[in-house]
Amino acid sequence: MNPGEALYTEDAYRRSCKATVTAADAEGVMLDRTVFYPLGGGQPGDTGLLRAADGRAWRVTDTRRGDGGHIRHLLEGDASAPEPGLEVEATLDWDRRYAHMRMHTCLHLLGAVLRYGVTGGQVGAAKSRLDFDTREDIDKARVTDALNALVRANHPVRSRWITGEELDARPDLVRTLSVQPPRGAGQIRLLEIPGVDLQPCGGTHVAATGEIGAVTVAKVENKGKRNKRVAIAFS
Repeated sequence: MNPGEALYTEDAYRRSCKATVTAADAEGVMLDRTVFYPLGGGQPGDTGLLRAADGRAWRVTDTRRGDGGHIRHLLEGDASAPEPGLEVEATLDWDRRYAHMRMHTCLHLLGAVLRYGVTGGQVGAAKSRLDFDTREDIDKARVTDALNALVRANHPVRSRWITGEELDARPDLVRTLSVQPPRGAGQIRLLEIPGVDLQPCGGTHVAATGEIGAVTVAKVENKGKRNKRVAIAFS
């Protein structure tokens, strides 16, 4: 079965789409195309609504990627799932998704300011964090100032694709120490902020850093001898 077209890959700003249900079971609803981003790379799965022309509607409480790359839309409650072949309108909870786009992009800026290996991370709608492989002290005020300077500069944010062989020739692009970019699709998506950051990333992002808005380093914690956790929040 075709895993479905991931429309968010090319247009993260698209809020809804017409789609056809291809399968539905206890593990969720699959569509032939979707704007919903599935949990991955530290970014939560999208939530939203599936609505049929006859007025029936299903709330999507999470989105996950299943076997074979299929994107599964998890439904609220125990109501009957939409039947295969049904046409629906898939609509995002946009404010939540846009907050994730802003935060995910800001984590790329954080990684550009703190040039250490990354051991973990999590994107949230109000607060996010990265874990860094370092013993060095991190100055909250200095990092906050550096982040906001990159936000105000309004750098463009874009994506491009490379092959696995090209990535192998540039191992410096991979900043994450515990997770490697997925290679099954033949090409790997890079997130590029020219002159600031370039690394593999499959998440959703804003088109320019100015959209992030003012941020602050909320907390720096020691999570081991060589692990600093840095949390950021919108100001």
